[in-house]
Amino acid sequence: MDITEVPVSQDSTGKKKKNKKPKKKSPEGNAEGSGVEKEEEKMEKSEPGAAAFPPTFSVSEIKNKQRRHLMFMKFKQEKRKQKMQLKKKKKKEREALGDKAPPKEVPKTIENQRVFDETMVDPEDEEVAFDEGTDEFSAYFNGLTNPKVLITTSDRPRGRTVKFCEQLATVIPNAHVYYRRGLALKRVIPQCVARNFTYLMVINEDRKMPNGMVLCHLPDGPTAHFKISSVRLRKEMKRRGKDPTEHSPEVILNNFSTRLGHSIGRLFAALFPQDPQFVGRQVATFHNQRDFVFFRFHRYIFKNEKKVGIQELGPRFTLKLRSLQKGTFDSKFGEYEWVLKRHEMDACRRKFQL
Repeated sequence: MDITEVPVSQDSTGKKKKNKKPKKKSPEGNAEGSGVEKEEEKMEKSEPGAAAFPPTFSVSEIKNKQRRHLMFMKFKQEKRKQKMQLKKKKKKEREALGDKAPPKEVPKTIENQRVFDETMVDPEDEEVAFDEGTDEFSAYFNGLTNPKVLITTSDRPRGRTVKFCEQLATVIPNAHVYYRRGLALKRVIPQCVARNFTYLMVINEDRKMPNGMVLCHLPDGPTAHFKISSVRLRKEMKRRGKDPTEHSPEVILNNFSTRLGHSIGRLFAALFPQDPQFVGRQVATFHNQRDFVFFRFHRYIFKNEKKVGIQELGPRFTLKLRSLQKGTFDSKFGEYEWVLKRHEMDACRRKFQL
């Protein structure tokens, strides 16, 4: 059979194409279409790294998640560049003016915008001095008693809680760790008083993690209950120093400014001996910020006569005060001096209790 080739035109296809509807022209002619095309050409000619944002642009209008994240990161980069350029410009102006330069602006923070509290402590107040001379910690600050701390846990503690207690005993001088053995605290407290202990510290746990601390000053109280978070043991810390020595550390208390904070600060101070041994160069810090008490344990490193560094020894943790009770621990008939009410006290972010 003879096969003849049939020429096929380029316009013919297997499927019929739908006829496109003609575009409606705007009443103003082609001015609108040409304007859109010019904007697209400008976007294409712009640099690929820079993001061109219209004045009414909102990243939330972008439906695609990846595209939205990309545009948001470009938007942040542009703002960062503008901020750095403005900072360099101001620095050059200050160097050019010299002594005539205006004072630097103080940045607004939650701490310096704190709501005024009537219970703020004035160190020169006679009433505060009288309270300090007659409170439960006066014997310690007068040098009549030396601290002796008993550290125990809740029933059936796990390994992480036990290690945390052992490391606390190396931080606090004259501290002893004993297992609870199912005894109630009301039975433990008389035994501690009989053995001349000045503090009872109970570390509670939940889901194998330390989550609470009961700190009871003996023999007359007060008793404070804290929530523990962000616990990091020594093995979990990077660039930590060697284990601490038996020297008595220096104690630093920061930002305990109200009457309640003053009481909590004295409660922490009475844990440690009042005569620090600076030969060991160790320092325990209780830093209060926004009602969270951050504990750090460091050692001074003297590089030369002018430069001093610090080396963290661990452990580290964060405390949040839950309640302060008068007297020793009594869950049923105890009189509470202060109790945290989250929905009432945490309504304003600029109002702090400590």
